[in-house]
Amino acid sequence: MARGQPCTTPFRGGLWWLPCLVFASLLVTLEARAAEILLTGAQDGAGVQSFTQALQARRPQDRVRFAPLANLPAPDRLPEDVRLILLDPPSLDWRLQTPRGPATLVLRISRQQARERLGDGVPGHLSLLWSDPPMGRQLRLIRQVLPQVRRVGVLYDRHSEFLLKDLQQAALPLGLEIVSERWDDTNDSRPLQNLLGQSDVLLGLDDPDLYNPKTVKNLLLSSYARQRALIGPSAAFVKAGSLASTYSDQEDWLAILDELLDRPASTWPRSLYPPRFKVLSNQQVARSLGIEPIDAESVAAQLAEGEHRP
Repeated sequence: MARGQPCTTPFRGGLWWLPCLVFASLLVTLEARAAEILLTGAQDGAGVQSFTQALQARRPQDRVRFAPLANLPAPDRLPEDVRLILLDPPSLDWRLQTPRGPATLVLRISRQQARERLGDGVPGHLSLLWSDPPMGRQLRLIRQVLPQVRRVGVLYDRHSEFLLKDLQQAALPLGLEIVSERWDDTNDSRPLQNLLGQSDVLLGLDDPDLYNPKTVKNLLLSSYARQRALIGPSAAFVKAGSLASTYSDQEDWLAILDELLDRPASTWPRSLYPPRFKVLSNQQVARSLGIEPIDAESVAAQLAEGEHRP
């Protein structure tokens, strides 16, 4: 039925107008619930468009669109009721121009990236959705797949040193010892070799200065020469040769966004690790290290159950 077309369908008992009233009320309710969801980032591309379309498919009642960062005005010139989603660090830098403007979700930002821009605090108009897996979750993954491990080796530099305190706190209830080594010059392998000699497994932090395409070969060859597994720091590293990691994929992120967008922006958390996640393992690496095959789905389910348990 067209929106402006009068309802002429006969209805018994003289209440022919009731279906029209119900339909009109439903239409008004849906229009009132419709929100404008604006995604932005410095780069547009097939991946961004696919993500935007997938979010629109999940939220057909809302107006979901992507606008390149270069096409947007200052944040305080956007309508206050827009739901703003930032997709990359340049868009966060743009949003930090002013505290005024709409409430904002910052998608897939690492703790290191946030610290570089925000220090120790999070402004009240931002909600940060972390890209790096929770350290406690990664440590529980180690406990699950390598139950004999006691000493967890961690490389860090001046950018990631602040994570060590949280890591120590997460390791304590699991009975794990964190052995750390500062690695400021990745061309010098001595810190890596020292750490491998003092630890049972290597846990990778989301620090791109240490874990990147230039260092991956040295990290993997050195650790496996000592029969030490590398856990994390990401799904990409698992594919390159680390043993396993927890991670959240696009479907997980879409589900998290969908849940948050159903809530008033005033209730959004200042920061959030994705509660939905998966486990990826490298079975070839497991075989080469003499480790039992890892059932990724089963391990992920056990980790999730442990996080939900009171």
